[in-house]
Amino acid sequence: MSRLRVALVQLAADQDVAANLERASALVERAGETHPDVIALPELFLFRGPASGFRDSATDVPGPVTERFAELARSLDTWLLLGSLAELSADTNRPYNTSVLLDPAGQINARYRKRHLFDVSIDGGPSDRESARTTPGSETVVALLEGAADEADLRLGMTVCYDLRFPELYRELTLAGASVFAVPANFTEATGRDHWEVLLRARAIENGAFVIAPAQCGTGGGVPTHGRTMIVDPWGIVIAQAPDGPGVVVADLELDRVAAARRQIPSGPVALG
Repeated sequence: MSRLRVALVQLAADQDVAANLERASALVERAGETHPDVIALPELFLFRGPASGFRDSATDVPGPVTERFAELARSLDTWLLLGSLAELSADTNRPYNTSVLLDPAGQINARYRKRHLFDVSIDGGPSDRESARTTPGSETVVALLEGAADEADLRLGMTVCYDLRFPELYRELTLAGASVFAVPANFTEATGRDHWEVLLRARAIENGAFVIAPAQCGTGGGVPTHGRTMIVDPWGIVIAQAPDGPGVVVADLELDRVAAARRQIPSGPVALG
């Protein structure tokens, strides 16, 4: 049976970029002690706060931030998903919200720019227009994790946070061969307490895929976040979940369960039409 060990980092990032880098690096190193095949950080691990700070934290990809984590990927001999950070775009006022996947040699294997932006107004909760500070991406990205868990063709579907509410994206990823979805997130408490687990399990069930979802916790960005980093199997069962506070969640994904789920309920790989 083929297994993929994943270690997800739950972080409480704030507006101090240097401190966030140290916290994230330390938790990645702690995750590495479990000898995982993949380590994943949450959305906005580098900076969480006002739009001006998000803009000021923007960096090139590749650049100094990705190189710092490339060193960790090499030293730990693991795939490393940088949940998301601000990436410079043609619009200096609106960087991309970009997820970066590094391979065990520290090379950038894939880059995904968040497509669906958090433009919401919740009664009694947060009101936000992510599109005012972020340039949306346009591409669907499925990364090939060669050699991970001895799977020659293991494919990871890359998404970020609010993308979770758009099931058509996950169908695209499934049709492109993804058997694991990454959902690094900064989910608010106001929506997370009712929607986070439900949506993660739904995306897993609909497509017969594993879902790995590293999350932000605390109020470092000024808005309370839900946390509850989670790993869901292709049957929709939550197999691991973080308690409150920063830390690391580890689980072994039995990859044969993807084929088993899709055989029993053949809805995941079927094209819409």
